Amino acid sequence: MDEAVPAGDSPPPVDGCALDKDGISLSVLTWDQVQRLDAILTGSIPIHGRWSFPTLEMKPRDIVKVVRCRMEEKRIHVREVRLNGSAASHVLHEDSGLGWKDLDLIFCADLKGEMEFQMEAYVQKMVKVCNDSDRWSLISLSNNRGKNVELKFVDSLRRQFEFSVDSFQIRLDSLLLFYECSEHPMAATFHPTILGESVYGDFPAALDHLRRRLICTRSPEEIRGGGLLKYCHLLVRGFRAARATEMRLLQRYMCSRFFIDFSDIGEQRRKLESYLQNHFVGLEDRKYDYLATLYEVVQESTVCLMGHERRQTLGLISSLALRVLAEQHAIPNAANVTCFYQPAPYVADGNFSNYYVAQVQPVYPCAPSPSQHYQSSPHHHHHVYQQQQQQQQQQQQQQQQQQHATWLPCN
Repeated sequence: MDEAVPAGDSPPPVDGCALDKDGISLSVLTWDQVQRLDAILTGSIPIHGRWSFPTLEMKPRDIVKVVRCRMEEKRIHVREVRLNGSAASHVLHEDSGLGWKDLDLIFCADLKGEMEFQMEAYVQKMVKVCNDSDRWSLISLSNNRGKNVELKFVDSLRRQFEFSVDSFQIRLDSLLLFYECSEHPMAATFHPTILGESVYGDFPAALDHLRRRLICTRSPEEIRGGGLLKYCHLLVRGFRAARATEMRLLQRYMCSRFFIDFSDIGEQRRKLESYLQNHFVGLEDRKYDYLATLYEVVQESTVCLMGHERRQTLGLISSLALRVLAEQHAIPNAANVTCFYQPAPYVADGNFSNYYVAQVQPVYPCAPSPSQHYQSSPHHHHHVYQQQQQQQQQQQQQQQQQQHATWLPCN
């Protein structure tokens, strides 16, 4: 059992999950956890350059050392360095179901002046936030295998987590000092004391949620728009709500915040495409499940949009899901799929389900006109459906090996 260290202040109240008022936010890592942490910090990670710049093989411990030295040279005091995110969760519980992608390193520092980093060729993204409650910046170093090294420089950050299972931070300073000073390798009886912390406020509860794959949070109104995407990702990875009734309220909070932060359909597309690209490297077969889950959550829990705006977003998710199927060759060609909404309520036909995708037609040398694929008026849907059925019956023998019935919520 992990040795626990009491925190100084009691954590704030919880919405949706029970939190002990005398909660313990810190815990000493066990030897097995220390070994997993050591393997991450001493393993080589390729940093891929753009253009003709070569790939750099670097160890996270060396990256921390170099960055910290450069900051000290600029007279920027680094209070401590922490490991955050999925890598920290992996250290604390190896079989968490999350794996670990990005390596998130937090440099707690006094950021009163401007910082300049000449690393453009190896930087995937840069973010800078400065307002009354948050003052931090982020540099993400490129890795084509999805394991980006993210360096976050934090002076103040009001909300440091979305759910309890991603609230873990591991304080690295004692281990980094051990690397510098010790002449002997680590062993079960000879290794530094390393503290893990849950900024959720209750380390034992958060670790229990991680082991049991439960989704839990507090103050859900503070979660940014990207929390909706993370929530659906947890669902796809086998996590479930700690309490179903309260999670419905959480879904409404997250949907509302998503549409506040990403109000334009173009922004929504860019955010979704970026999330799929960054979080599903090597997991391309899970993209469709993820988009289908996101569709269901948005459909069930969105209460803040006009009807046409809601349909527009659902249509975007559907088009991305259809594209994913085409990329995975689950359907021969996305251009040859005809999508239908369920007809209006006055069309009483028991053969219609909520949504369906007509079976794929053979690929012709000359693409049919757009009118053969899409009908803009809902009054034509039933007629088009009958035509499709007749064509399918006539071509059933010739297309038996080519037809694919794909059920998809689409417009």
